[in-house]
Amino acid sequence: MKIKRVNHGRGHSYIDLDTGLKVPGVTTITGGGIPKDALVNWAANTTAAAAVDRWDELGNLPPSKRLAELQRARYLDKDTASNRGTQVHKLAQKLVAGDRVAIPEGLDGYVQSYVRFLDEFDVQPVLVEAVIVNHEHRYCGTLDLVADLLDPDDPEPDGDLHARHRWLLDIKTSRSGIFGETALQLAGYRFADGWIDDDGNEQEMPEVERCGAVHVRPDGYDLVPVEASEIQYRTLLYAQQIGEFVASSRDLIGDPIKPAHTSVYHLERT
Repeated sequence: MKIKRVNHGRGHSYIDLDTGLKVPGVTTITGGGIPKDALVNWAANTTAAAAVDRWDELGNLPPSKRLAELQRARYLDKDTASNRGTQVHKLAQKLVAGDRVAIPEGLDGYVQSYVRFLDEFDVQPVLVEAVIVNHEHRYCGTLDLVADLLDPDDPEPDGDLHARHRWLLDIKTSRSGIFGETALQLAGYRFADGWIDDDGNEQEMPEVERCGAVHVRPDGYDLVPVEASEIQYRTLLYAQQIGEFVASSRDLIGDPIKPAHTSVYHLERT
């Protein structure tokens, strides 16, 4: 399986160049196989908030257009959050490489927070935005960062320097913090067979000591440890199977069976 990542808009997909078929990504697997109760609640609350905040505006619209505006309210909010996350990820990729960046309007706080993280943990990048591949279970993904970080709780014997640990990190910008499925996402990256270099060749995955998420916000950041061991990796594979079942479950249902002959039964009322 020789993999190529194809970018389109804010999204991307992975193609097996040997077959021309799409290969699912880690986030697609978690999205299709993990329940999204929080997302359902968010959608309901976002729609309700739009109705209240735009009460007078919506009241001047015909009912059908009013309904359409409420139906798309959650997508507008999601698109805004997704666009912000995509922009921060692109900036982070340049910042960790030491490049200068032009900061888009409204992202100053996010950039300052991420630069503080890079500075305070003296982040030394190993892999940045690397495409990973797992041949046995046929999935791909794009990890955000593998890097060596200073450990504030683990000083060297001379007391002046701190030991370094190699981390596998995912960058998150959501208002709600770090969700549990991040553990599955990181496990998928950690237990991949390899990563794809710029020439399209597969390289061995580096061993990491710790996994975590960097929650980047306008007012600061948090480095949050995440458990992403073989247990979480196995759960990811279960989620993959559930997602495949959901996608193909209608194929398990056959066509209605026609009777052998036409009924002559009649209902008579007395």
